[in-house]
Amino acid sequence: MGILLRIIGMASHYPMRLGLAYASALAAIGFSLALPWLFGNAIDLMVGRDPVTGKFIVQDFSLAALVSFGVGILGVSLGRGFCDFARTYTTESLSQKVSFDCRNLLYDKLQNVSFAFHDKEHTGDLMSRATADVEAMRRFVNMGMIRSLDVVVRILAIPFILFFLNWELALISMIFVPAIVLRSTFVMRALRRKWLHVQQVMGESVTVLQENLAGMHVVKAFASEDFERRKYNRKAEELRVEYFDAERMQGTNSAWMTLYFTFALGVVLWYGGWQVVDGNLTPGDLAKFFLYLNQLTFPIRASAQIINTFSRAMSSGQRLFNVLDTVSPVSERANARDMGRPEGHVRFDKVGFSYQDRSPALLEVNLDARPGQVTAILGAPGSGKTTVVNLLPRFYDVTDGKITIDGADIRDFTLQSLRHNVGIVHQDVYLFSASIRDNIGYGVKDATHEDIERAAKVAQLHDQIMALPHGYDTWVGERGTTLSGGQRQRLSIARTILIDPPVLILDDSTSSVDVETERQIHRAMVEVMKGRTTFVIAHRLSTVREADQILVLDKGTIVERGTHEELIRSDGIYQSIYELQLRPQEEVLLEAAVPAMADGRAAL
Repeated sequence: MGILLRIIGMASHYPMRLGLAYASALAAIGFSLALPWLFGNAIDLMVGRDPVTGKFIVQDFSLAALVSFGVGILGVSLGRGFCDFARTYTTESLSQKVSFDCRNLLYDKLQNVSFAFHDKEHTGDLMSRATADVEAMRRFVNMGMIRSLDVVVRILAIPFILFFLNWELALISMIFVPAIVLRSTFVMRALRRKWLHVQQVMGESVTVLQENLAGMHVVKAFASEDFERRKYNRKAEELRVEYFDAERMQGTNSAWMTLYFTFALGVVLWYGGWQVVDGNLTPGDLAKFFLYLNQLTFPIRASAQIINTFSRAMSSGQRLFNVLDTVSPVSERANARDMGRPEGHVRFDKVGFSYQDRSPALLEVNLDARPGQVTAILGAPGSGKTTVVNLLPRFYDVTDGKITIDGADIRDFTLQSLRHNVGIVHQDVYLFSASIRDNIGYGVKDATHEDIERAAKVAQLHDQIMALPHGYDTWVGERGTTLSGGQRQRLSIARTILIDPPVLILDDSTSSVDVETERQIHRAMVEVMKGRTTFVIAHRLSTVREADQILVLDKGTIVERGTHEELIRSDGIYQSIYELQLRPQEEVLLEAAVPAMADGRAAL
């Protein structure tokens, strides 16, 4: 019930629409309840019993009285139609407002939670919550909140009117109400559990679809189309069965309610006819009774849908509010201040970090990186290289120790100002479906074309962009599929350069470019790195050899540190990495240089 109250609370943010929706619904119910009374009185006006023969005859009545009844019925019908339109308009408007708020709250939450949340959540399931679950909540506002008022008012008002007309017929018509209420209670509980499972399976199926589309190149490269098809078919079949069971449960409940009511109508017709024949009930009152009883069919039949709406809203609301109530371990302090533009002196002071439910990823890491210095980080996979640089922009928060920039704890600053001063070029480059200009200028609101072009030139990408048919207006496909791997990485470098951060992180940023392109990028990046604190996670010889300090990590601990020459002489882990990975690259660089020298002599 608390979940439904939270949804109602969201709808109460729009009191005007909510008030108009309830007012128009109540007015429509009032007009609707007035119609049977007018019809019954009109019948009694025209039809009566002959006191001599006891037969029903057409009575004498004035034309004015008949016209007044006709005008009254017409006016009430028009009033009901207008109020129904107003209720539909305001209810739909209100439900769309609530769904709009839900989507924005969910989207904002997903933007602000830390990487730790996304590490354990599936993208497809989050997409399902933003679509199917929000839609279920919208239907609750539309039907559950507003239409349920119609159901409740009619169920309370109509039996009262029926008892007022004829208590014996009213008792007969109410025989099956306890059975209906009891069955509805059990069905509502069962449907809540069923719809919660349906929504979970739907999220899993969307996850399978999303992963398949994102990894289509891998699927086709390994000819795994049949395997993926079977995997999705299994999940789709599970969703079909669960969805069918939920709808069958709802349909069965609706059918039973209709059967109860139809049987009650038959009994009322039989007993009410005898009452009219015996003179205990007028034809008009019997007509009123049947018309009111007929109006009771709507709340009885609609109650099955209302129950289904309540059940889906509770299950969907539970899934949605679980995300909205998530407390991010990375959050701004109440007195967080803007960082401004720091010098970029970075220090790690006994930093430790553990991912959730895992062994420590870093243990007492100490490092000192001054402005203008290049720090290279090496180590085996899983040694903690990426974790170190992810802690600097607070994608995760340290669990021990602290990180400072210019002597101030990074947790004292706003996240936006901190991340604006820490530029990152990721190994896995992500580009948006937009133009090259928009991708380079992403994150910089007032970037001019000259700024974007200057950044592209530094990244050695300008000439290739100008060779494209539309230059900087060339559209980049989803995830940058229309560009080569080297072009995507250079575009990512240009995007980071444009921010002009004092602290720069290069996460293996030249891993997908050839030797000559790497040489060009590094030649251009020499100027960019001046005055900046640069961290590089790389396995390319040029970057490692040029670093001011090299950190070698093993199992979350810095086991070696120093310059290239110092570590080569130490006969440790770095020397092994150099012999196995870096020395072969040196030979490739020499081989690449020989043809270039030969071409130079030929030109002379």
